[in-house]
Amino acid sequence: MAALLSLVAWGTTKVAVIEGRIGTLERAVDNDIASEPRVAAACLPVVEYSRDFQARAADELDLLPEGSAIAELLADYSVMRDQARRACNG
Repeated sequence: MAALLSLVAWGTTKVAVIEGRIGTLERAVDNDIASEPRVAAACLPVVEYSRDFQARAADELDLLPEGSAIAELLADYSVMRDQARRACNG
């Protein structure tokens, strides 16, 4: 019986040591996370263009040759504007 109690005491001590180490590790991870720099996101306004201005831009775009680099850039710009609107407006 004494051997069993001794074994239980030894096991309890080992569990306490392991729990203590896990607790220390958890606190270290929490402190690491808490000390990481925080990033604040800012939503910049997306410029709104009048219908007349958009119509003028469409007319000018039609004058560009097929496969124009400028047309591709404008398509990318359009996607970025849509992404910015969704990200900032939820």
